[in-house]
Amino acid sequence: MGGLIFLILVLVLIVIIVTSCIKVVPQARAYVIERLGLYQGTWEPGLHFKIPVIDRVAKRVNLKEQVVDFPPQPVITKDNVTMRIDTVVFYQITDSKSYTYNVENPIMAIENLTATTLRNIIGDMELDETLTSREVINTKMRAALDIATDPWGIKVNRVELKNIMPPAAIQEAMEKQMKAERERREAILIAEGEKKSTVLVAEGKKESAILEAEAEKQAAILRAEAEKEKMIREAEGEAEAILKVQQANADGIRFLKEAGADESVLTLKSLEALKDMADGKATKIIVPSDLQGLAGLATSLKEIMTDKNIEKK
Repeated sequence: MGGLIFLILVLVLIVIIVTSCIKVVPQARAYVIERLGLYQGTWEPGLHFKIPVIDRVAKRVNLKEQVVDFPPQPVITKDNVTMRIDTVVFYQITDSKSYTYNVENPIMAIENLTATTLRNIIGDMELDETLTSREVINTKMRAALDIATDPWGIKVNRVELKNIMPPAAIQEAMEKQMKAERERREAILIAEGEKKSTVLVAEGKKESAILEAEAEKQAAILRAEAEKEKMIREAEGEAEAILKVQQANADGIRFLKEAGADESVLTLKSLEALKDMADGKATKIIVPSDLQGLAGLATSLKEIMTDKNIEKK
């Protein structure tokens, strides 16, 4: 019975030892293996076996990109302004062996290296340049840290300045400066607006005056054309009236000639024309020499008319 129990214990111990020798490395991980205290190799993701007691896992390394946020560091600018800057570093382990054996505390080493590099870069820049050159500072720091951490098996992918905190007096002065600048821009915008408004009003008045002048010009042209049309129509009316009178006279003379009128009838018609010409308003009438026998002819006509009246009675 005791032998059976011993056998079971031995079997359980063998199972435990064998199980402990089987290792599965997860994705994005690496195991650094030592054999009898010496570096044996680096296990990649997958299934691995190690020799009991002789081999051991010295370090489990995370191969993912990692980020570390360092607390604010005091720095002094070229113009002797003390400020506090905190940084964020993105890094990735590329060599597990170097990461395990070449540096004791990698995070502390990166933090101290970041602080000294930042002081060196900011020390060559003035305050205004520091506040406006974040990208330049980030690039310089990343390059310097990447070179320094390469022997440790670490690659620095990115460095960002998280906050730049000038002294309270500097912040107050900057706020006043920004306020003055905003007020200056506001005054400039108001002045430009008033200038544009004045220009628009002047242009509007100018255009209005031009339109009024053009309207007056068109009205004058229309009035002149109307007066011209009136005069033309009046002249045409007078000419037409004269033409009709002359036509009527010509027709009368033609009728008299066709009727065989003698000289006395023509003379009477001439007297009627003189009467019409005088119309009771003329003060002087010039009688042609052909009409000197007019009185005698009138008397003869009067006597003939008298004799006809007596015969009728």
